[in-house]
Amino acid sequence: MDVNLRQIRAFLAVVGLGGFTRAAGALNISQPALTIRIRQLEDQIGLRLFDRNTRSVQLTRVGQELLPVFQRLMKDFDGAMADIREFSEEPRGTIRVAVLPSFAAGPLPALIADFRARNPRVSFVLKDAVGKRVLAMVRNEEVDFGIGVGGVDEPDLDTIDVFEDRMVLVYPRGHAAGELPLASVPVISQFPLVLMDKDTSVRRLVDEAFAGAGSIATPACEATYMSTAVSMVRAGLGLAILPASAIEIRGFADIATRPIDDAGFVRRIVIIKRRGSSLLPAVEEFTKVLLAAANSCATPSAPCLDVEVQDGGAQALAVGVQGQ
Repeated sequence: MDVNLRQIRAFLAVVGLGGFTRAAGALNISQPALTIRIRQLEDQIGLRLFDRNTRSVQLTRVGQELLPVFQRLMKDFDGAMADIREFSEEPRGTIRVAVLPSFAAGPLPALIADFRARNPRVSFVLKDAVGKRVLAMVRNEEVDFGIGVGGVDEPDLDTIDVFEDRMVLVYPRGHAAGELPLASVPVISQFPLVLMDKDTSVRRLVDEAFAGAGSIATPACEATYMSTAVSMVRAGLGLAILPASAIEIRGFADIATRPIDDAGFVRRIVIIKRRGSSLLPAVEEFTKVLLAAANSCATPSAPCLDVEVQDGGAQALAVGVQGQ
């Protein structure tokens, strides 16, 4: 049975307006065109829906039984279309993001708070995970998009650059590392190192940077979480190499940071999405916010992802809204 919406709307218009002439006018079609639609509907059903004469139009028994069914169908359909229009006109729904832990605990919450203040009908589900897991969740459609590390070369995934995240050397304040004229791989290698777990994107970058300098990163201690690595540094177990964006390295008076003098200690933070996939309007809008934040650090009061690490350990991380 091939019944379409135009036929159902024609049927309901005739019933609601009590005749073909008024129904044709309301639908902005000719009366012969309306008659054809009703006849097509009756042909599909195989029974007459109206008893017509020169003076009146009456529903048949079948027409009476189908009336509430068609009314319910159109109500549900019109309601669904209204919801879809709301999705396109006003961001709403749930945004699911797989994100690196350093970014989830650092710049992202402030951006989400700013976005939700302007779009209160949007909620968020954050799944913080290591780089490989971020890729898997995007690929398996567990999330709408991911925030991970660049260098993804997958045929089914696309990436968009967001910003560059520099690695910094984290050391106890007063440590000899703070007085060195150069924080290079050969110099860093002389000290015990607290390195991240091998499954993390940070460890992968550190290993590659050391290899590029003709060395091997040998840990005195390993940690899965950056907070643990910072605690090990504070306990004097070694020096850590962590992202400048990591919130874990801020707020401690007994540790300091400094940039590493090697271009290899920079990772690109990217948005990762399934190739060819269409995102909900709210998701599209939030990805635009991320990209705008990455480029708006010179604008006062704008959400910003810029990170500045000054020599001697004083670190200024501009996230959320500058000036607050």
